[in-house]
Amino acid sequence: CLGQLFSVAEASKNETGGGEGIEVLKNEPYEKDGEKGQYTHKIYHLKSKVPGYVKMIAPEGALVFHEKAWNAYPYCRTSKFMLHNEYMKDDFMIKIETWHKPDMGTIENVHDLDEQTWRTVEVSPIDIASREEVTHGDYKPEEDPALFHSAKTGRGPLGPDWKNELKTDCPYMCAYKLVTVKFRWWGLQTKVENFIHTQERRIFTNFHRQLFCWIDRWVGLTMEDIRRMEEETQKELEELKTQNTVKKTQKTKETSVLLKCCVL
Repeated sequence: CLGQLFSVAEASKNETGGGEGIEVLKNEPYEKDGEKGQYTHKIYHLKSKVPGYVKMIAPEGALVFHEKAWNAYPYCRTSKFMLHNEYMKDDFMIKIETWHKPDMGTIENVHDLDEQTWRTVEVSPIDIASREEVTHGDYKPEEDPALFHSAKTGRGPLGPDWKNELKTDCPYMCAYKLVTVKFRWWGLQTKVENFIHTQERRIFTNFHRQLFCWIDRWVGLTMEDIRRMEEETQKELEELKTQNTVKKTQKTKETSVLLKCCVL
C-alpha cells in the first residue's frame, strides 16, 4: 500500500507541465458502509495525450477528465476508479477495480463476476521483468526490474523465471485490475476503446516496474510520511502545470480486460 501511494505521487509529476497534467481537487479520508480508505478527486488535462483523430473532432471541454477514486487497500475502487468526462456525460467511462492478493495471479475470477460477464473478459497477464512488455520510448535502465538490485531489501534483479524462483520468506502480491471502458461515439467506439485498453496496460506495466525499482525510496516510510509527501506533491503539481513544457506520454459496446500484475 505504501509503495503504491508513493509511486502514484511520483508518477503524477512525470505527466504534468505546460498547462496539462493532473490537478488534485480532493485527497481526504472516507468511511462508508464500514469501509475506510482515502478518497481522491483529480482532473486530468490531456489534450496532447489523446489520439489525433479524437483531437480533430473533439471540442476543448471533451479533453478534460475527472477521476474519482476510493482507495481502501487491499481493494481499491481507480483502485472503484471512475474516470468520466463532463462533455460526453454517460457516453464515456473508464472504471478500474483492483484487488491486491498475496499470490502470483492464480485466482481466476477474483472480482466474482457473473458467468456471462466473465466470459467476455480478456485476461492479460503482465510480467514486470520482461523487456518485451515495454515500448522503446518508455524504457529506462534504472526502472528495469531485470537490472535493479535493492540495497535495502536485497530483492532483484529479477530473472526470466523469477516467479518460480521466489524465496519462501519473500513477500509478494498480484494486482488484479479489472478495466472496463465505455466510449459511445459513432464511428470511433471500437477504435477508441481498443486504444484505451492498450494504454491502460502500458500504464500499469510501467507503473509496477517503477514501484519495484523505487523500493529503496519508499520501504520504511510511514503513512504519515506518505500523506506529507502527497501534500507536497499537490503543491508541486500546481506549479508544474503552469510551466511551458508539456510532458508527453507516447501514443501508440463496453469492454473489459483483466490485467494481472505481480510484484515483490
